[in-house]
Amino acid sequence: SFPFDLSWFDPAFTGPDMLSRKFFDTFGPARVPNSAIESKHEDIAASLQEVLEETLLAYLKALRTRTGKKNVCLSGGVVLNCVLNGKILESGLFDGIFIPPNPGDAGCAVGAALHIHHQLNGAPHSYVMDHAFLGPAYGDSEILAALDNAKVDYRKMDDPAKEVARLIADGRIVAWYQGRMEWGPRALGNRSLLADPTRAEMRDVVNKWVKHREDFRPFAPSVLEEKAPEYFEHITDSPFMLFITQVKDDKKAKVPAITHVDGSARPQTVSQKSNPLYWQVIKEFENITGVPCVLNTSFNIMGEPIVCTPPQAIRCFYGTGIDALAIGNYLVLKQRMS
Repeated sequence: SFPFDLSWFDPAFTGPDMLSRKFFDTFGPARVPNSAIESKHEDIAASLQEVLEETLLAYLKALRTRTGKKNVCLSGGVVLNCVLNGKILESGLFDGIFIPPNPGDAGCAVGAALHIHHQLNGAPHSYVMDHAFLGPAYGDSEILAALDNAKVDYRKMDDPAKEVARLIADGRIVAWYQGRMEWGPRALGNRSLLADPTRAEMRDVVNKWVKHREDFRPFAPSVLEEKAPEYFEHITDSPFMLFITQVKDDKKAKVPAITHVDGSARPQTVSQKSNPLYWQVIKEFENITGVPCVLNTSFNIMGEPIVCTPPQAIRCFYGTGIDALAIGNYLVLKQRMS
């Protein structure tokens, strides 16, 4: 188990950060959000990350030795740390690693339900969580009502995948709103902002016009599942965008907008079976550019939740510098596009 030296923590765990005076006397005051990031902040973050990785890898090595199991399921908010997950993947400790799309506290509800269903009621195992599209969906009538209520111009698309792929290839930021919403903190192709990963400037463009977040935070690629091994190390199946891995050396120049300063990326593999329409967008983009992935980030701005309903999508679209909104089978364009 994990021993804790509680002198570093607020014994009542009541404060916003649950840390003791001893911690702040040793490491200094907490950084104020949006203030300058100093070298000491970077050093503390890097050290915490390294200790986390060493601790979890040691724990998993012991678990592997004790159980002899070749596959592992990881949950808890700590495994939203994709760098940690990438190190576990690279370690080769396990043949298979499964992390659900919502591994934090909110995901405990599904674990509790499955435990009762299988362990207590004895129901057979049949459900496989191979996608995260478990949230609400909105049909044409609800989408059209929201568009008409907002008094915006729109048109129906004959081929949404092909039209959106062309907009992305032309350098536009496209809001892609389709089907059932993702369950969990990642946008995985149903409530996403899409852009061209081949344009080095696109990371700054999306940050400037939409996300307004720290410059050091990279954007992730969505890649055709069957093409992922051509572009990324160690990755064959990552539908929930939970692993950091290295972009292959011969591909870094092709996808600069999703390649981090250390040569890494956080890919999402997209299956034709699990999300055929999103897969087709990426395939059409590949037909145009030769690159089987797009830049994917969540459809929201920093500090707000991912959009859920059509009115929320329209509000975020018009409140930011997004160029196009593909909502269901309908397309909304701005007169002035970045």
